[in-house]
Amino acid sequence: MKKSTNIDLGVLIAIVFAAVVISGSLVFFGLQMSGASTGAGMSDADFDVRVDAAIERYVQKKQQEMEQDQAEAAAKQAEKSKDQAKNVPEVSQSQDHIYGEKDAKISLIEYSDFQCSFCRRFHATAKEVVEKYDGKVNWVYRHYPLGFHDPAATRQAIASECVAEIGGNDSFWEFGDLLFQKGASDETALIAVAKDMGIDESAFSECLTSDKYTAKVAQQMVDGTASGVTGTPGNIVLNNETGEAVLVEGAQPTAVFEKIIDDMNI
Repeated sequence: MKKSTNIDLGVLIAIVFAAVVISGSLVFFGLQMSGASTGAGMSDADFDVRVDAAIERYVQKKQQEMEQDQAEAAAKQAEKSKDQAKNVPEVSQSQDHIYGEKDAKISLIEYSDFQCSFCRRFHATAKEVVEKYDGKVNWVYRHYPLGFHDPAATRQAIASECVAEIGGNDSFWEFGDLLFQKGASDETALIAVAKDMGIDESAFSECLTSDKYTAKVAQQMVDGTASGVTGTPGNIVLNNETGEAVLVEGAQPTAVFEKIIDDMNI
């Protein structure tokens, strides 16, 4: 699991604390000056409302500044990674798991691990990106089970391939969502999740205990590494028409992907 570069909770708490001290003081002195110049008094309730509003504005401003700085830093890093990212295999409609329009111009290819908490968080971000671009961007899921998450991560990856074989592409995405929600990783739990979805229990169990998809999962890890991926989620934004590819490491916010996609002139 790669350390997320999203805004750190501790940093945000520090911002809030600073806001309370700084904004509260500024508002207080501002109101004091205003009161002195007008001769008008102010009730405690009105004072509290104005202080709260000032603090909220301050926190929002600092958070926006941090998000913008993060997006710019990620974009600069992505620019440096283009030579490696172009090694990413083309999207295959027969082999890949695709969320959204299959013929979309842009693919957000995620190398992921069902045991990764940052990958679980990134699920919502990827869906948001696909929905924002209304058919112009799709999301491709590829496996990158990290060694320190095994054997659970690889077993989950293989299980998801079995579900896709039996139930199709939509079942793959449903199963993935359930893995992140339930954390199922041992054989019994995986079978139970698949069965609840309506997947044939016998066929799934036989597939899960075979070596049928071991090579596919391993090859996707090799391909991801060759494309610059070092942790999860490792994301590559690929222009399927030009071959331009940009690596984005970690569970970055939507704004980072929007900037890269927009720069591809879609």
